[in-house]
Amino acid sequence: MANSPAPALLLSDDDAAELRRWTRATTARAGLVKRARIVLLASQGVANTRIAEQVDASVVTVLKWRSRYEEAGLAGLEDAARSGRPRHLDHAAIVAATLSAPPKKYGVTHWSSRLLGTHLKIGNATVARAWREYGVQPWRSGTFKFSTDPELVGKVTDVVGLYLAPPENAIVLCVDEKSQIQALDRTAPMLPMRIGDTEKHTHDYKRHGTTTLFAALEIATGHVTAALKPRHRRQEFLAFLRQLNRAYPDQDLHLVMDNYATHKTPEVKTWLAQHPRFQVHFTPTSGSWLNLVEVWFGIIDKQAIRRGVFTSVKDLNAKVRQFITGWNNRKHPFVWTKTPEQILAKANPKRTSETRH
Repeated sequence: MANSPAPALLLSDDDAAELRRWTRATTARAGLVKRARIVLLASQGVANTRIAEQVDASVVTVLKWRSRYEEAGLAGLEDAARSGRPRHLDHAAIVAATLSAPPKKYGVTHWSSRLLGTHLKIGNATVARAWREYGVQPWRSGTFKFSTDPELVGKVTDVVGLYLAPPENAIVLCVDEKSQIQALDRTAPMLPMRIGDTEKHTHDYKRHGTTTLFAALEIATGHVTAALKPRHRRQEFLAFLRQLNRAYPDQDLHLVMDNYATHKTPEVKTWLAQHPRFQVHFTPTSGSWLNLVEVWFGIIDKQAIRRGVFTSVKDLNAKVRQFITGWNNRKHPFVWTKTPEQILAKANPKRTSETRH
């Protein structure tokens, strides 16, 4: 009978020591610990009903694990191999679900690993593994723009041709304006960078006005001719053209410019017609990224403006001029590497914007 005294299990010293180790191990599975306690109590001659009470199990369970130990020793206490084919999760199917928009009931624009895991009834870690395998990153997004210029091919070929094969005895200048540069002053002094800690500044600031930076980048040397103006109109642009005329008095100049309206006013066209040394090459609509001066604008913004502290527009202008002087002392050529064919191979005729510059 189950409640009658049962003969003690015969247990070797090595098995007893191993079973005691299982009961003390903090990482052992709870089921395995319970089985070890059953066998140890059985080896001490404890009745089956008493063992069941102490380990919170049924008498049937106690009899089962006594029998398993008698038949196979410690190996008999391990979980038996389950029958059936292991579950296979198709990562391609997970990615296909990721690329589909979430149902409206969720009210979200893109999947998270937890939400998709709940939707597919799988673990979010499995979703994350599938995303890593296929290089899918739903939490990230980017921007793009296609040119709608009907003369796209001709303008790309013209501008890139200047970069790759500049005309002899002529200078190629990339010209543009960086407008509305703000003189921002932080509301508290910046905390300087220290070992193990980054530079810090307050999130709020005081505005002290704006300035506009006109710049002409000489691609062969990297030299920048610049002017700072309070406004951004045809008058200021004409003044900058006159400055370039004085800076380059003898050479033919090829100017790469975008389609901003200021560059095409009747006054500007008249001035250019009176100065045939200046030949203008316009970038395609929505293609101002072809203008290499935009690269230089990114450099000055990152290195001198974005983290700067300016107490006035005068202070901002002074620090911008200081950067330009330093840049021209250490300047380097700007080298274009893509051919027109490589650029146009990626062009897509889909129309998404009518932006004019």
